[in-house]
Amino acid sequence: MATVKQLLKSKGTIVWSVSPGTKTLDALKLMAEKDIGALLVMDGEKLVGIISERDFARRMAKFGGCDLNQLVQEVMITNVFSKSPEATMGECMKLMTDKHIRHLPIMEKDKVVGMITIGDIVKEIIDTQESTIRSLENFITGQSFEL
Repeated sequence: MATVKQLLKSKGTIVWSVSPGTKTLDALKLMAEKDIGALLVMDGEKLVGIISERDFARRMAKFGGCDLNQLVQEVMITNVFSKSPEATMGECMKLMTDKHIRHLPIMEKDKVVGMITIGDIVKEIIDTQESTIRSLENFITGQSFEL
């Protein structure tokens, strides 16, 4: 099974982040501008939290609104799960399913080196399965065979 390192080679390693002192409105604007669903919250080079569109939606539903001038540090999730670049897609999918998360920071030692989403994992699994099916079809029909 493919590793996160292989996925990041094709996906890229750009990670969008904000500082804990960023206003929630500015975080939402950045997510909209970059068409992403979550931002890492970084204090310098240190990962201190994560904030997602889903967090904002749930907060609004729970409290009947959201103070957009509130700081990210007041609403971010601080118990951030992560994986290393050597983790497999299966390991990441299991963690994300078990913890009900959609975004997974990738850490090497104590440094963020990327972030993957559940969508990235599903796409990778589908691409791998389609490639395997094509190879098997070619083998069965006697056409050129490549794995």
